[in-house]
Amino acid sequence: MLLPRLPDPVPPAQHEIAASYVGRLARLHGLDINALWRCVTEREASGGMRRVVVPERLAAITGRTVHALAGALPELRTPQPDWAMFRHQPQPGCHHCNAKHPGGEVTRILPHHRYVCTRHRLWLCPSDADGHTTPLDALPEIVQAQRRHLRILQRHGWSVTYDAVLTAILICGQLWSLPENENGEAWHDWIRRANILIPPGTAEATFSVARLCAAVYPEAVALAPLFASPYWRQQAQRTVWDRRLFNAEIARRLRHPRYGRHENDPISHWANMTAKRPPLAPIRVHDQGHHLRKPAQRTATQRAQQRHAHAFNPSHRAGEALVAHRHLATVFRRAWHPFRTHALLPNGDSYYKLS
Repeated sequence: MLLPRLPDPVPPAQHEIAASYVGRLARLHGLDINALWRCVTEREASGGMRRVVVPERLAAITGRTVHALAGALPELRTPQPDWAMFRHQPQPGCHHCNAKHPGGEVTRILPHHRYVCTRHRLWLCPSDADGHTTPLDALPEIVQAQRRHLRILQRHGWSVTYDAVLTAILICGQLWSLPENENGEAWHDWIRRANILIPPGTAEATFSVARLCAAVYPEAVALAPLFASPYWRQQAQRTVWDRRLFNAEIARRLRHPRYGRHENDPISHWANMTAKRPPLAPIRVHDQGHHLRKPAQRTATQRAQQRHAHAFNPSHRAGEALVAHRHLATVFRRAWHPFRTHALLPNGDSYYKLS
């Protein structure tokens, strides 16, 4: 099948989904998107109705090598990447980075560790109903936390880092829900950042649980190495003296001199119930067949956002809204099912098995 080369074959964006790239090519050349999609795809070998991109066809119309295309488009890689490393839901990403890619909206499937665009200081994760990014010019500590996050990734790998950071965000949300006198200086920083990200009196327009996640992100990344490190995980489980050393390190990172006097706080629960368990796999994994076009917005998420926005107060129940966010679903389920671990079937469905 001889395919004509397009006159303006713009390059794909990094981590862009194939449907987004084909859509941009069609819009740039005034072509019908569905016609171009059928041109570069074929029915999957299993005989289903889903169409998959043929890398050689896409290479023919763009003049780019299959290797170059696969470097940017994860769906074209052979062998297929470990989709558990990526978020299951594609999203626009940084609009400043997208602006250099003509042809319309760029939809990407970002890896779990990409929370901030450090170049343009934008919060990218987790996405909410509106899909908007959040500027971080007034909060440079959040941008620096992303760089520390990447260092954890380099040291421990994606699965341990994914579990550790999500666990730390969940714990920070639980700590945020406690009274002020049971928290350290971090509690005041969360209030300060929340008031910057969601200015008082503007919650109806600016409230987003993603912004609450950004508020605790620096402390979560500070705690995550302890949850990822085999040494500190063992310290949390051993003798009373080892546990005191672990608690002292937690107190230092949370700037909470009184930490460790109570045994019923969220970190003690993690040390008692979870430290010995292997890292969890994501509950939901990217499925190419579900994201051939722009995903529809979730009205249930929008209703939840509106409900929290109506009575938002950063010093009262903000942590509860964060803990309930679907981004934390994997570790939230483990918190409520401490004697079970989560696993994935080959087809991507989830199940629980007894530890």
